[in-house]
Amino acid sequence: MSAAARLLALALLCAGPRPDALADLAAVLDGAGALQPLETVLVARHGETLAARGYRGHGVDDPTNIKSASKAIVSALTGIAIDRGVIADVGQPIAPLLDDLLPADADPQHRQITIGHLLSMQAGLARTSGRYYGRWIISDHWARAALARPFVEAPGGRMLYSTGSTHLLSVILTRTSGRSTLDLARDWLGPVDGFRIDHWQQDPQGYYFGGNQMTMTPRSLLAFGELYRRGGVTAGGERVLPADWIERSWTPRTESRFTGDDYGYGWFVRDIAGERVAYAWGLGGQMLYVVPALGITAVMTSDDARPSGRTGHRDELHRLMGDILQALDDGA
Repeated sequence: MSAAARLLALALLCAGPRPDALADLAAVLDGAGALQPLETVLVARHGETLAARGYRGHGVDDPTNIKSASKAIVSALTGIAIDRGVIADVGQPIAPLLDDLLPADADPQHRQITIGHLLSMQAGLARTSGRYYGRWIISDHWARAALARPFVEAPGGRMLYSTGSTHLLSVILTRTSGRSTLDLARDWLGPVDGFRIDHWQQDPQGYYFGGNQMTMTPRSLLAFGELYRRGGVTAGGERVLPADWIERSWTPRTESRFTGDDYGYGWFVRDIAGERVAYAWGLGGQMLYVVPALGITAVMTSDDARPSGRTGHRDELHRLMGDILQALDDGA
């Protein structure tokens, strides 16, 4: 799309949806009811909610477990911590912060892992997710168990999706700030109108589960996505998140070997319907999409008891997002 066409599209979007766009969107969301795991869909453009759908008795104001979509929230807290000087930067080594939790026979590579490596899933330690997840969470010390995993890549190598990495970030945030991660989220993200965490599981030591088992409503998740769409400021203009952290989070640093999608700091990035889209993804199909070029934010929640990757449901949700974007296309 040319620069002139992009400016025209932006002008049309700011003027509101074309007369039949909402009807097209409604038709798309009517059809989405056929996706059996799907529970809710919320679509907003430039802060205006265009659609709020619940399926099979579910509603957008009902608390739901957003699963690994919460990794984007842990990433935001890390960015704010860096901005406030609680953490030095993404290049800060984690070993001095977690020295007492390292294995007695620690590998020299433990000293090479940085905050950034945890954010981008490039710590190099064997995964704690997927088929390794159950064994990990029945351990009596999740942080120690994550750090005790063997190295299968050098730090900074290929992506190894592992919730243990984001849980270590939660531990680091708590240790460096002296406050729980939930307290930090409620304080630092509290100015965001509509943002609320209803429940968040803790590990055996009381650290909040970095990157999983977080309950919030779809509307609250949309409010968080809107913060990113607005460049880190609230609807009232208060700066909450550094603008450069959003850019850093959406900058591809590696890619998923399962999907081929780019991955930054807690966010996946891919093209959908010709637009660059950043998205957070949780087990079962808990999705937060942000399309900054079009001013669109969308949330989809699904049955968290059903996997979404190997069943194809995640891809169905990507297609649904593409249909939503096409329905709202102003023809530029």
